[in-house]
Amino acid sequence: MPDHSSGARIALPSVDLILRQDESVVLIHRYGRAPVVAAIRDELAACRRALRRRDAAFEPEVPQVLEQVRVRLAERAAPSLRRVFNLTGTVLHTNLGRAVLPREAIDAVIAVAGGPSNLEYDLDTGKRGDRDAHLEAALCRLTGAEAATVVNNNAAAVLLVLNSLADRKEVPTSRGELIEIGGSFRLPDIMSRAGCRLREVGTTNRTHLADYAGAIGPRTGLVMKVHTSNYVIAGFTASVPEADLAKLCKERGVPFVVDLGSGALVDLRAYGLPHEPTPAETLASGADLVTFSGDKLLGGPQAGVIVGRADLVARIRRNPLKRALRVDKMTVAALAAVLGLAADPERLRERLPALRALTRPLDEIRRTAARIAVALAPALKDFAVDVVDCASEIGSGAQPGRDIASAAVAIKPRATKGRGSALQRLSDGFRALPVPVIGRIQDDAYLLDCRCLVDEKDVESFIAQVGNLDLSSQR
Repeated sequence: MPDHSSGARIALPSVDLILRQDESVVLIHRYGRAPVVAAIRDELAACRRALRRRDAAFEPEVPQVLEQVRVRLAERAAPSLRRVFNLTGTVLHTNLGRAVLPREAIDAVIAVAGGPSNLEYDLDTGKRGDRDAHLEAALCRLTGAEAATVVNNNAAAVLLVLNSLADRKEVPTSRGELIEIGGSFRLPDIMSRAGCRLREVGTTNRTHLADYAGAIGPRTGLVMKVHTSNYVIAGFTASVPEADLAKLCKERGVPFVVDLGSGALVDLRAYGLPHEPTPAETLASGADLVTFSGDKLLGGPQAGVIVGRADLVARIRRNPLKRALRVDKMTVAALAAVLGLAADPERLRERLPALRALTRPLDEIRRTAARIAVALAPALKDFAVDVVDCASEIGSGAQPGRDIASAAVAIKPRATKGRGSALQRLSDGFRALPVPVIGRIQDDAYLLDCRCLVDEKDVESFIAQVGNLDLSSQR
């Protein structure tokens, strides 16, 4: 090893010398000449910094430099967006991509992504078409709406509706429905950006029809009701039924808009889940427009759907913001495929991954957890590995406070001292796996909720990467 303590000048290998090595030729073939040259220069710069620090462990020889260049190139080429195992217990996890697409949607995306498509081209007339045409008929059949349009998420849908129908006007909304969604996006802020003036009515826990009636006037653009999907107000409460509010709005001649958020197109009670209001039910109760998400209970791609009266949807389409918020061809393809599945509710559970995970039998989840526990135990000598009952949740703001019985692998440190640090190291270790595993720390244990390990190939893939890994050695 070179002696750096004497201050003697040490010559680094040149870029040209490194490029002439056989391994560099291999790297250039794989990554390209420009990325390899850049990585070599970056590594040589790091070598100079190490020399200035007189790092005694530093060896500026060509093999060592090339090894670090290889590591740099591999890290830079690796995608930042990666597949993970969602074992958090939250099925529609916003941070983990929400709904998993069905095979039909994935195939539809591949079909249009690899070549030209008739996204905005009418094959019958040979003229310019509208991308909504690929979705509108199915949405109208499923919801009973007169018309429909789609933008890139539900917040965009709400923004577009407000700006199209209530720009520089007032929007009466109950104080108990002024929601904040993930990332600190608040409904009052969206209204302000849309050019509207929020008119708060009622109180946090009780709002009556008379409150809305007193707020509607000549400056009212629309009345908005928001489904409080990500929190619960319990106790001494009151809210106005949608049918009564719809009747009032019709009498006063103002549009009645409902933001449903979660986007359940079918009655979830048929699958043993708690009821979630559907767009069809909401329109039938008298709402003029309904907005909802595509990647929550609908089980599709990220999108914001607007359904309702044809004249109001036409006004929304004419808004210049519609183009700025439109969806791309891959979203159109995926959403169209999912809507096709929703038309057959009898087979929907088997074909829609989100619904399969939500309705999975508890005994089946326990069996999966037991298989995982057997595979993990030999790799975790310093931990006790057991199968425990736990609670999953739908996620993404749907059915807050309504847990679903589930089962998890519970991993607990055998030593009581330093338990918190041990659990954090365990969590870090699972996240560092080739396919990262995301669980949760709860009740002095690291829990791997197995609800979302639905497919057998996922179970086998999970076991293959952790079965022989000694996570107990990470200290």
